Amino acid sequence: MRAPRIDPAEVVFTAIRAQGAGGQNVNKVSNAAQLRFDIGASSLPEALKTRLMAWPDQRIGQDGVVTIKAQEHRSLPRNQADALARLQALVDAAAHEPKARRATRPTWGSQRRRVDSKVKRGAIKAGRSKVDH
Repeated sequence: MRAPRIDPAEVVFTAIRAQGAGGQNVNKVSNAAQLRFDIGASSLPEALKTRLMAWPDQRIGQDGVVTIKAQEHRSLPRNQADALARLQALVDAAAHEPKARRATRPTWGSQRRRVDSKVKRGAIKAGRSKVDH
């Protein structure tokens, strides 16, 4: 399944104060962005919504709302773009369906190599035993 692009109109941004060092600027300016995305109310396909709701990620709440906090940059628009990119990466990861593995038999050569390595290892260990005179 190909991951659809996230519509920015379905995302709610809130400007919050960033954590960490930064002097007076960090106490005065709300440059961190908090993104909230409601999976159930989005325009994503139903199959993708189901996969996303079951996705093991702490950013997805029980109510189906994805919350991402971005505070890496000093400007609010860059933090919003970063949060949107991380949401898109989350949706892309959930949309990727791993290929089903088909069981195959081991080849004759691989079986032979396995047995030979076991015999060789056994000979090495047998050589460590006490020597009787």
